[in-house]
Amino acid sequence: MDFALPDDLLALQRAVRTFAQREIAPVAAELDRHPRFPWPTLRKLGDLGALGVMTPEVHGGLGLGQLALAVLLEEIAATDAAHATIAAVTNGLPQALLLEHGSEAQHERWLGKLATGAWIGAFCLTEPHAGSDAAALRTRATKVDGGYVLEGTKAWITSGGEAQLYLVLAKTDPAAGARGVSAFLVERGTDGVSFGPPERKLGQHAAITTGMRFDGAFVPDGQRLGAEGQGFVMAMGSLDGGRIGIAAQAIGIARAAFEAAVRYAGERTAFGQPIREYQGVSFKIADMATRIEAARLLTHRAAWLKDRGYRVTGEASMAKLFASETAVAVTDAAVQVFGGYGYSAEYPVERYLRDARVTTLYEGTSEIQRIVIERQVRREFER
Repeated sequence: MDFALPDDLLALQRAVRTFAQREIAPVAAELDRHPRFPWPTLRKLGDLGALGVMTPEVHGGLGLGQLALAVLLEEIAATDAAHATIAAVTNGLPQALLLEHGSEAQHERWLGKLATGAWIGAFCLTEPHAGSDAAALRTRATKVDGGYVLEGTKAWITSGGEAQLYLVLAKTDPAAGARGVSAFLVERGTDGVSFGPPERKLGQHAAITTGMRFDGAFVPDGQRLGAEGQGFVMAMGSLDGGRIGIAAQAIGIARAAFEAAVRYAGERTAFGQPIREYQGVSFKIADMATRIEAARLLTHRAAWLKDRGYRVTGEASMAKLFASETAVAVTDAAVQVFGGYGYSAEYPVERYLRDARVTTLYEGTSEIQRIVIERQVRREFER
């Protein structure tokens, strides 16, 4: 058993950490105060290969695996969670599903643009009335000569209006339930596609999130991904990787808060000594360190197993559940260590707390993760 990262991943980790501290950290607070999509730093991340980690080199990516992506996302999130969310999404389902289920023509048309960061990808599943109940989609894709006409509304689209390619799930056979959902590749600028204003959110402000409308948008047959009726099955089959990515992001946010709290606890004095000398603070730091380490081990194990071809539905949900709730707990504890200053926007820990909260919601809420985990446990006991 070897818990050390291989040399190539250590090199990647160092490169991304150096880049993030040099390029992203200086602009993170300003992007939070005055939100805008961070194209300049995203382009540079693309030059590093950080937006096509698992896409093969022949298509412009790094050709690495899930563990590499987890390592990379932690480093980005430790400087700014919004950048990590954008990177996680464009690395995730748009590229993963396109690579696995796309035709050669679709690979040639889109994979290189996404993998190099020339284009950003987005995933469009959630609707205003359908979040965790993803099979209850109402967006329709009606077959017509030469393609499909899309009608409906999507919600909470990360990079909405900014991304150039959208992987959209829509009902082609409403009577067939989940088996009547198909996947489509829709480019920004398609007639009949529009975006709402950016959502006003608690945190991760630079990860622009919008609604998306389809009003008679025509999508050619060549832009359907995979077989008709297989969209939901394909998407659900790729959720494990997305959950591992969010777990890694949550660890990065927690790590940033933890490191800030440790530094502050050594600098701030009360009653003649650094506050880390008091058990009320030192025990918090010990608990924070332990939870982060445990979350990282769960996440890396799930990624390692996935890279070796194992089904990791339970492991991915455990990692996502524990890491996201760790991020919320650790960032809250960091604010407490800072005391009144932790509540001030002059210090970063209040931003970390706001950024962490959503990790328990997207890619499946904590409640959904517990349902998934219990079902996996039940299957093991019923064998």
